[in-house]
Amino acid sequence: MLPDGKMYPLVTRPSNRSGLKTLPVVIIGNGPSGICLSYFLSGYTPYFKRHALHPNPILQRKLEEAPEVSVLDQDLEYLSEGLEGRSHSPVALLFDTLQRPDTDFGGTAESVLTWWHEPDRAIPHLVLGRNAPGGAWHSIEGSMVTLSRGEWMGLPDVPFKEWLKQKRRGLKNNRATAEDIAQYYQHYVMKKGLQKNFRCGTVVTSVRKVSAESISSHTQKDLQEDSDSLWNSNERSAEVFQVDGFFKSVEGDKEPFSIYAENVVLATGTYDNPTWLGVKGENLSYVHHQLSALEEAVKSNSVGIMTDPVLIVGAGLTAADAILFAHHCNIPVIHVFRRRVTDPGLIFNQLPKTMYPEYHKVHQMMKEQTAACAGPYERYISLPEHHVLSFGKDKKCIFQDKNGCQKAYKISMALVLTGSNPNLSFLPNDGIDLALDSDQPVNSKRNPIDVDPFTYECTQEKGLYALGPLAGDNFVRFVQGGALAVASSLLKKANKNPP
Repeated sequence: MLPDGKMYPLVTRPSNRSGLKTLPVVIIGNGPSGICLSYFLSGYTPYFKRHALHPNPILQRKLEEAPEVSVLDQDLEYLSEGLEGRSHSPVALLFDTLQRPDTDFGGTAESVLTWWHEPDRAIPHLVLGRNAPGGAWHSIEGSMVTLSRGEWMGLPDVPFKEWLKQKRRGLKNNRATAEDIAQYYQHYVMKKGLQKNFRCGTVVTSVRKVSAESISSHTQKDLQEDSDSLWNSNERSAEVFQVDGFFKSVEGDKEPFSIYAENVVLATGTYDNPTWLGVKGENLSYVHHQLSALEEAVKSNSVGIMTDPVLIVGAGLTAADAILFAHHCNIPVIHVFRRRVTDPGLIFNQLPKTMYPEYHKVHQMMKEQTAACAGPYERYISLPEHHVLSFGKDKKCIFQDKNGCQKAYKISMALVLTGSNPNLSFLPNDGIDLALDSDQPVNSKRNPIDVDPFTYECTQEKGLYALGPLAGDNFVRFVQGGALAVASSLLKKANKNPP
């Protein structure tokens, strides 16, 4: 079901797996990465704005060399050479600085891009997602505030701040709520007319290569209207991707589908599989791996001011959100984490205090309220440089410190919030063969999928692309450069780059 209430048909599984038209592109994941790529593939094309002035003189000179040529059609490696910033991806830095030229220095300079809609350059595609457009943003508690500045959450040509003004709301400390972000992404898809490409309520179960000869050339009209007239690629592959899955109807039924695609883009994000500690008793019913479990426990009054403490494991922002939520509800907390409080790798030591006062407060609690040293904060104990040894059936949890000393605490529930991993179970070998280290699972921070930095095509599988956290881009402002790179590559394959 799409935001406008319309439901667009998917291809159902045929009896003989033949008779299907191959689609040029299938995007798996409908979060910001998938939405942004759909925008590019729908014919929206960025050009250097006439008379615009970029604060980087070298980039300005390069942009002035061919202002009539779209950024999509230029040499992205040449344009991005020498750029520095908060991302390791050169194309991510390029597109970010074109949209927000001096944002890292607190500036408000306008984008140097202008957008033209060129429908003849559109590439037929489908975007498959479990939720409404916006992906995981619909699963986050609505009042949670974003880590990134609000304006950094916006997508091309629809500034987030402008949309928020129309809703007659502002940004708190320049940051937005998860509910606002989720609504903005749905609005973006509708405003830009992308909804015909989106199939929501879909779950992909398998992506694999098959012989193109086994697919009939008959047109499947309900894949995409007028797909024949829009795709004239001369690069026909001997193999294509078969994408299998099911569509969840409003009634709860599962309707299977198969789609054949020449290119598949992985844009599923990284929030599907919470990380487990791998300790004894972690599968007991009072041990949880998502913040929502604490919210449900508060609603049902199963935890409160008089209950045993809630154990929170982890030292990232999700763990901090859980501590803030518990503190607000007067719920006692035991907070366990492996690092030193002063560890420079700890996220709290990297955030400006003025912009993130609530996270600074959690950091203060972690420093001042240890078990060995009582501090000013009620109902909170910090156990730095500790790790969990086991969870008992009697709700007793055993910890060990760096010196090997053990402690036991009785708790009401446990929240293990130590990160998450993508669910790539629909790929052969869970996608491990695609990672930088092909002996380890894909991880957005430590072991992303190995992609070409200027096309985002997987080095191990031609025709397969990875975007966003799967490729190591963990912030919305930087995933958009990856979408630019993929679109540029696909346009070259389709021979839709102007001469």
